[in-house]
Amino acid sequence: MAALSQKALIASVPTQLFIGGKWRDSSTGATIAVEDPATGATLTQVADASVADGKAALDAAVAAQADWAKVPPRDRGEILRAAFEQIMARKDEFATLMTLEMGKPLAEAHGEVVYGAEFFRWFSEEAVRIHGRYAVAPNGATRLMTMKAPVGPTLMITPWNFPLAMGTRKIGPAIAAGCTMVVKPASQTPLSMLALAKLLEDCGLPKGVLNVITTSHTGDVMEPIIRDPRLRKLTFTGSTGIGQRLVEQSAEGLLRLSMELGGNAPFIVFEDADVDKAVEGAMLAKMRNIGEACTAANRFFVHEDVADEFATKFAKRMGALTVGKGTKKGVEVGPLIDGKARDGVMELVEDATAKGAKVLTGGAAVAGRGYFVQPTVLADVPKTARCMTEEIFGPVAPICTFRTEAEAIERANATEYGLASYVFTQDMARTIRVAEALEFGMIGINQGVISNAAAPFGGMKASGFGREGGFEGIEEYLETKYVGIAL
Repeated sequence: MAALSQKALIASVPTQLFIGGKWRDSSTGATIAVEDPATGATLTQVADASVADGKAALDAAVAAQADWAKVPPRDRGEILRAAFEQIMARKDEFATLMTLEMGKPLAEAHGEVVYGAEFFRWFSEEAVRIHGRYAVAPNGATRLMTMKAPVGPTLMITPWNFPLAMGTRKIGPAIAAGCTMVVKPASQTPLSMLALAKLLEDCGLPKGVLNVITTSHTGDVMEPIIRDPRLRKLTFTGSTGIGQRLVEQSAEGLLRLSMELGGNAPFIVFEDADVDKAVEGAMLAKMRNIGEACTAANRFFVHEDVADEFATKFAKRMGALTVGKGTKKGVEVGPLIDGKARDGVMELVEDATAKGAKVLTGGAAVAGRGYFVQPTVLADVPKTARCMTEEIFGPVAPICTFRTEAEAIERANATEYGLASYVFTQDMARTIRVAEALEFGMIGINQGVISNAAAPFGGMKASGFGREGGFEGIEEYLETKYVGIAL
């Protein structure tokens, strides 16, 4: 099949709300402009859901729940498997669509498509492995049986930075467990999710199981759904501040929660590390998704014995990256999502340099259309710089030095966040000591990418709770029932 032109690809994506198996306009007729962050041009318009549309989506999910829970696990898994295969068959289309609406380079978008699809394959296999247990009570008079049941209708709020994978990571286990859903993608990047909804519809997902609403009035539309007693679970990926407000709203219904929130990942390079491998890992950990990732390395702590070598080599690699529109051949760094994001990153750079940080490469926004920032490495960054405590969410790497292992651990843990962390060392004993001491839900040892569908993704402290992926991921969508049988 011939590849679609970019214009034809955009035109092929549904732009309406998907409620109860039907594509429909917003009840108010309002729409949202979807922007290309590389140019500022409007790609298309999608429906802007109202409060009434949100209620209709939950109504559809509730109506479908009982029948969907009765569908055999194998059948649920086969739908996910078919969707996985269709995503892979159309990976070029999904990658191009993602690059157009989000900005990441095509090569990286392809990586997200493969990563995102893998959650459907993983949970297609987990669907048939939901099980309980049977035991004899200690006194021998009773038999103890546990069984699993789907949590029920779930609200999923996904971010703009990984517009496909953050959806599949939630939708996959929900389908496998037998839960129905209302999905609200980010208004900046709704097209990947709308295309995924159409794909799942084509793969035979029953009406009402998945409902997708796009809206620019997120708080107004989401809060009534969250407070509706029929909703049983809320899962959110986004900032800690918004996550805290959602947790407060969810308390009324005592909802099951999964929260994947902000990060402030330390990247620690010890004196015995292979510096070249550490630089390679730093490029991956920092520049994945243009630095717009909760798992992105945010603070670089490098032992003073290797700091100059690491910083020089890292800055050379960062400075050599090609910046431009993600759909162009050879581009390695795309635009940030919008002007606010670009300006926020530059504020952090300016704050650090004003406090004494040295710019080794980059350090400026790119003039012209789009929201581009030069890949930047800062050295001698003081503890008081905002970039040492705030999530950067852009292509900026602040470096500071340390002398002892205890100092590195103390500084790495000196944050309210606890999502991802990275350690480079060739000492196995140190690996274990540091991994046990770090207060983070995920730790990469001598590697810059740790996300994997087969691993439990999630954090601690202000980075949230719950896990997505791995054997643990499906448990977030299951309730445990205990049955005591007297003999």
